[in-house]
Amino acid sequence: MVITIGAAGYGPPAQSSIEVFHGYGSPTAEAVSYLDSPLALQDHGLQHAVQHAVQHPVPTVVYHSPVRPLPPPPRAPVAVPTYFQPGHNFLTATGYGGAELHPLAAGPRAECVAPPAACQKTAAYRTIDGSCNNLRRPTWGMAGTRYARLVPAKYADGVHAPAISVTGQPLPSARAISVVLFPDVPINDKRWTLLTMQWGQIMTHDMSMAMGNTQAKPYSTSCCSEDGSVALPVERAPDVCYPILIPRNDPVFAPYRQGCMNFVRSTTDAMQGCGNGYEPAEQLTTVTSFLDLSLVYGSNQALADTLRERQGGRLIVEVRRGREYPPTNPNKTEVCDGEGPGEVCYLAGDVRVNQNPQLTLLQVLLLREHNRLAGILAHLNPHWDDETLYQEARRINIAQYQFVSYYEYLPLFLGGDNLRRHGILYKAQGHINDYREEVDPSVLQGHATAAFRYFHSLIAGHLDLVEEHRQAYGRLRFSDVLNRPSVLEQGDGLDDLGRGLTTQPEMASDQWFTSEITDFLFRSGRPFGLDLRAIDVQRGRDHGLASYNDYRQFCGLKRAHSFQDFQDQISPENIEKLASLYLHPDDVDFTVGGSLERHVPGTEAGPTFNCMLMEQFYRARVGDRYFFESGNSPNPFSPEQLDEIRKYSLSRLFCDNADNIQNMQPQALNFPAHDNPLTPCDQLPTPDYRAWQEAVAAHRYSPYLGKK
Repeated sequence: MVITIGAAGYGPPAQSSIEVFHGYGSPTAEAVSYLDSPLALQDHGLQHAVQHAVQHPVPTVVYHSPVRPLPPPPRAPVAVPTYFQPGHNFLTATGYGGAELHPLAAGPRAECVAPPAACQKTAAYRTIDGSCNNLRRPTWGMAGTRYARLVPAKYADGVHAPAISVTGQPLPSARAISVVLFPDVPINDKRWTLLTMQWGQIMTHDMSMAMGNTQAKPYSTSCCSEDGSVALPVERAPDVCYPILIPRNDPVFAPYRQGCMNFVRSTTDAMQGCGNGYEPAEQLTTVTSFLDLSLVYGSNQALADTLRERQGGRLIVEVRRGREYPPTNPNKTEVCDGEGPGEVCYLAGDVRVNQNPQLTLLQVLLLREHNRLAGILAHLNPHWDDETLYQEARRINIAQYQFVSYYEYLPLFLGGDNLRRHGILYKAQGHINDYREEVDPSVLQGHATAAFRYFHSLIAGHLDLVEEHRQAYGRLRFSDVLNRPSVLEQGDGLDDLGRGLTTQPEMASDQWFTSEITDFLFRSGRPFGLDLRAIDVQRGRDHGLASYNDYRQFCGLKRAHSFQDFQDQISPENIEKLASLYLHPDDVDFTVGGSLERHVPGTEAGPTFNCMLMEQFYRARVGDRYFFESGNSPNPFSPEQLDEIRKYSLSRLFCDNADNIQNMQPQALNFPAHDNPLTPCDQLPTPDYRAWQEAVAAHRYSPYLGKK
């Protein structure tokens, strides 16, 4: 029996199956077909789809039978330096900030942003654009600079052309990889709420956005024919085009005669005139690399100034029904997908603020938290001017955010013991003076373009609406509400979705991805959309990510010389799929191979992704001169203030800033349970902000200010 993909699932047997063709252009006759193999019948993801097809028969699109190519000739692996030995920790902490770091793969180059004329060594507050955080290297971590690499770039021409197989043939279609390896098999996480997934997106948006794409809307540049049936010929396509080819009997796209998925390459240093044209291209980030809430405050001074009210240290808001919301985006028709003039569309420090309701909800809460803090500080210190109130509220907001990100979120994914062993978390109280000026905090390509994207698997295909007693009364389809933030202002939408975030399970961290993001992303009312997983794979190739084999070797694993050598980390079933897709083990994309690894015990990823994640969050901490726990920053928090910051929690963020949420579990990333019970908000720990009261302002204590 041969399984053939139909319009909305896997249809009845037919004479062919999905083609795993390779490259940019038309499919070749030598297309490899995993779905033609007997292994497909043992594939749990396919079996799930088969059951759906039996219950919901659909028309089948049949094309010619592909021919399996001959095995590729052997090729010597490319030598990649190994920076630590198998079985050793990738970072060996020797005290505060005393870990051995991997050297970056690329040396210094001309900057793509103008360095500041001068840095004030004693500046009390971090800059908006990230400049001058490092006094010796004032552009490190700054918006507009290059991503960093730990493993040398892999381009077909050594400069910018996307990689090809080591055999000289094109790589397999990213869409085919998505269909074969990352289907929709809904498995709920048994421990953590959907807020866990969503907070991860807040962090990644804060740290990274590749220049040239917003990750929030379909591209305006077209790389496909008007009807989407084929890619534009190279001579007619814009230079930034790198479209994803769709198999000719794709389960979702083929019935609509879609053969091409739009994809635009990220902007590089060479495109901006700051590359030399003969060294490997490096992509640029439009946001700061620091965990500094740039998604709230902006990554350039002009935007930051636009977002300020200039009174009482507050950010600009629009008030409706007595509640604060971000200001209206002046370009709402281009940014959002609202169906009428009355639908809202927000402006914030990050252009992706409207992308999905859960993301928007958290951005609204963080905005409200800033204004709440500004109000408290104004009450405590009425002599402070607008600038001082703004900067101090921003500084506390960032500190609370860094605390929950490192001490509440990261232990769930990377393990508390691992984080402490590698100098990323500490049990100590008071200051932790681990800043190292030789550490480049720039976001790593392997982290932003592969490892952190693995957690797209946590996205749920629907959003629960939950009332105060934690009963779900409805749900929203994920693809229906993308770029439509008005749902937050309809009825009790913000609270109901907020309770859903802290009650509904996220999806499990695995190789299964909801079809809402692999078939229907940004569909805007159409019967099909984009494939985020295929985009992840294509983006890795666009950015010149080294192969999975290269990253394995870099992270201390044995380099594979055959597909079977992957068995130390990848299941035999997945190895067989890889062998049916790729022509050589050196071809396997890092995004793909890393997503198939068995998880390291106590973490939510395999060893190579853990390698990237641990190093990234080490760099983000010790490379940040203004990190909240540092006592060596120009304006450190006092020990008493640090004690109050460490009382903060994600539960407090909801309690203090949602519309009318009355109860929350203390650990919002975990389900409500007997050991994590729903608790009245006024009984949850809260910082006492009197620690910021200056002696000249003596005012009677109010519960509004927080209490111990």
